[in-house]
Amino acid sequence: MQKKSLDGITLENILVQLVDQYGWDGLAEKIQIRCFISDPSVKSSLKFLRKTAWAREKVEKLYLESE
Repeated sequence: MQKKSLDGITLENILVQLVDQYGWDGLAEKIQIRCFISDPSVKSSLKFLRKTAWAREKVEKLYLESE
């Protein structure tokens, strides 16, 4: 199994892959932030994640831990 890396992967790509894998409901269950719970979209979530380091770190961590 190859270990995932964040090298060369955009935040948008990470988010899209996580939504594909878990869906918005599953993602909101794993990371409880409003942009995933209330009327979620890639655009609004990216806007929030780019401004909020702690939330972006949680998303990146989940991406690295997911298969």
